Amino acid sequence: MAGCRVGDAPATGRGTRRSRPPRPGLSGEHKPGALASVDSTLMTPGDERPDEPPDGAADGAADGVTGRPAAGPPAGPPGLTSADEAATLRTLERSAGDLMTTAQRRLEERFGWYRELPAQERSWVGLIAAAGISEFLRWCREPGRAGRLMADVFGSAPRELTRTITLSQTVDLVRSVVETVEEEVDRLAPPDQQAVWSLAVLRYSREVAFAAAQVYANAAEQRGAWDARLESLVVDAIVRGESDDETVSRATALGWGTLGPVTVVVGHAGRTRSDDAVTALRHVAGRHGVETLIAVQGGRLVVVLGGGDDHARVVSQLTPHFGPGAVVLGPSVPRLFAAGRSARAAMSGLRAAPAWPAAPRPVAADDLLPERALIADTPARHLLVERIHRPLEAAGSSLLETATTFLHVGRSIEASARDLFVHPNTVRYRLRRIAEVTGYDLTDPREAHVVRTAIAVAALDVPRSRTRRPRPADVDGPPDP
Repeated sequence: MAGCRVGDAPATGRGTRRSRPPRPGLSGEHKPGALASVDSTLMTPGDERPDEPPDGAADGAADGVTGRPAAGPPAGPPGLTSADEAATLRTLERSAGDLMTTAQRRLEERFGWYRELPAQERSWVGLIAAAGISEFLRWCREPGRAGRLMADVFGSAPRELTRTITLSQTVDLVRSVVETVEEEVDRLAPPDQQAVWSLAVLRYSREVAFAAAQVYANAAEQRGAWDARLESLVVDAIVRGESDDETVSRATALGWGTLGPVTVVVGHAGRTRSDDAVTALRHVAGRHGVETLIAVQGGRLVVVLGGGDDHARVVSQLTPHFGPGAVVLGPSVPRLFAAGRSARAAMSGLRAAPAWPAAPRPVAADDLLPERALIADTPARHLLVERIHRPLEAAGSSLLETATTFLHVGRSIEASARDLFVHPNTVRYRLRRIAEVTGYDLTDPREAHVVRTAIAVAALDVPRSRTRRPRPADVDGPPDP
């Protein structure tokens, strides 16, 4: 009898069913006019009726083991098979306006998020609540509408509502509407129809819950695909050094409008699937409270980190998810609009990293200044001069002279003392001063190489106006008296 509509006569069976005592929880006897599917749903294994056809013989409509409907399309509502049930449905239809008012009042009383919504969003939520109640009544009359609930209930609200109302809030909305309908059914339905209508509400709430999940799943898929394209565009603009209004607008759409500080990390993509690597990178960064923008550009993997405090520590956790080779960490900048500077340094460092085989992994772009200077990276050359040569000049000619001599004689203190005509302790004192002024210890081979490169770059970058051409008097000696 399941699937009969209002006003249909009860189907005549192939045999006469035996009368059964009422099951626990039902008020009164299950009459022939009640929903047939209630009886089948309440059956348990071992309750088979002796005069029913064998398994599969009755149109294949029910599973022979449990008595429940066989697998197939989503189940519709149980059909209304008696005039009494049809009369109850008409009573509910006349009360639809009151149901909608009660549902909206319950939302207002229970949920602060609903009260705080702007007027337009509140009206959208009200439309969904009203549609949920009206569709329940139509659903009871038309069992085949189960597959249309997503469009009928949620189609009245715009797609933008999924950005305003969360899935958890939608669950609150569905629960309030279902509770309102249940209370009205308990009040209006006769005692012998309570189980029938309770099952109808239960099935309808299940279908609406699935429809809501489908709406949010579709929205998440579309938003994810759009955000992925938008993310790639933003990362590409950062790598190319673009910081126009369009890039800022796209970044703002991704939640990066005021996020800082920002650091760009560049390495090689691994052999694993890029989607798996991106997922792993996001997971690790998220554990440290850091936002990410990630793009795979050919064989290169670019990660933009935003927020958080210690990006260097986070990058050390991200490194295993890069491919073989160097992983270069650009300098941190305050906001995304300045991330091009971090990206340029990181990209230059990645190109120059092979010149330092013993480089750590990850390595800061500023630690690769000598190698970057070799590939004509102008900002790296300027940084070497500004950080090392200029401070040595400003501290006095003795420090610059000592550094040059110390490096020239193979970093020997005694040889430097002989060339400078000073005591070895004086050389040691000046080396300590050099470390204080520049931050580089000339007794360390790597740091000595950085200082040597800085001195060489400064010598090459001296403007011609500062190079005085020798006069004849300077070459030939003083004039005769």
